[in-house]
Amino acid sequence: MTIAIGADHAGFLYKSTINKMLQKSGHRILDFGADSELSVDYPDHAHPLADAVAHGKADFGILICGSGNGVCMTANKHKGVRAALCWNMATASLARQHNNANVICLPARFVSLRMAVSLVKIFISTSFEGGRHQLRVNKI
Repeated sequence: MTIAIGADHAGFLYKSTINKMLQKSGHRILDFGADSELSVDYPDHAHPLADAVAHGKADFGILICGSGNGVCMTANKHKGVRAALCWNMATASLARQHNNANVICLPARFVSLRMAVSLVKIFISTSFEGGRHQLRVNKI
């Protein structure tokens, strides 16, 4: 599976750790930065990642910033992207099952690194249920 990952300075450490975990699991990674903890503007990383997901260059995207909100709002500006802010196992699972989300947005300042890794694993391994949920997704 090809997975795009990106973060701002607040999410850099999480991005690095998640990136390594995914590579060890055999996934191909498209890394959209940031490349350090130096201050950057999250849209500069979220827009290219969302574009890659929207155009089928990645199966899923992972975006990380301090609150998760900025990257989520940015990614959702792209047609075909359904970015979901996830902070616990239920939100990660339901984002896939009910909303067919294709980008997970993580709040680095509000979840532990261990939780963030777990949320990514849940997100990429959970299937969309379709059915009545597909009707709703079609209305987005």
